[in-house]
Amino acid sequence: MKIKEIRDLTNEELQRKATDLKGELFNLRFRLATGQLDNPMNIKEVKRTIAKVQTVIRERELKNIEA
Repeated sequence: MKIKEIRDLTNEELQRKATDLKGELFNLRFRLATGQLDNPMNIKEVKRTIAKVQTVIRERELKNIEA
């Protein structure tokens, strides 16, 4: 997911997206442990997307504090 797409989401959508991605990461790790994961690079991609979402959430928190 591109950062521009993430920045276009509302705060509630960002929170929901973060929760969904964490659940997806759990499922990917579980599938990796059981040997059912086809592409382990998906884990890296999901982790980066989680970091992007959390970064945007934090930026908005800081912006609200300053305002």
